Amino acid sequence: MAREKPEPVQVIKQRRDAALHALVDGVPYIRFLGIEFDRRGDELTAIMPFKETLIGNPSLPAIHGGATAAFMEMASIIGLSWSMLWDEIESGRIDPEKLVGGDLPDLPKTISFTVDYLRSGLPRDAYARAKVNRSGRRYASVHVEAWQDNRARPFAQATGHFLMPRGDG
Repeated sequence: MAREKPEPVQVIKQRRDAALHALVDGVPYIRFLGIEFDRRGDELTAIMPFKETLIGNPSLPAIHGGATAAFMEMASIIGLSWSMLWDEIESGRIDPEKLVGGDLPDLPKTISFTVDYLRSGLPRDAYARAKVNRSGRRYASVHVEAWQDNRARPFAQATGHFLMPRGDG
């Protein structure tokens, strides 16, 4: 019996990237802020390219705290959602083509989100990476750090608690 030839890695990568793009595109606020996501395996980095409309204090100039908080909250929600989807995609329980076709899962809902502003966000691109501390059927906890030029020097960090979507709807 002939064995099936495995799919090329590039095809699998493109399918995963398309699934992530569909997930991100399903959140209009992410598009409004211009946030992008870079995927390396199961690790996501959120990128908020600098634009003048993000400045809250023109005399410094510094990125508005609300834009910083929203950026980190979106990084947390997408990071948490992707961590759930990644396992489902890898196991074959979810077909990434369905995600691309618009069959998107419900996203976690924010219960609380506490931001620590460590220094001013400068007028340049910002990056964030979320780490899921706990993810259960009903509740999840995520820590996120945002940095600009040096990942070892975050300008803000946050902890978020999220209500997980029900699996039946």
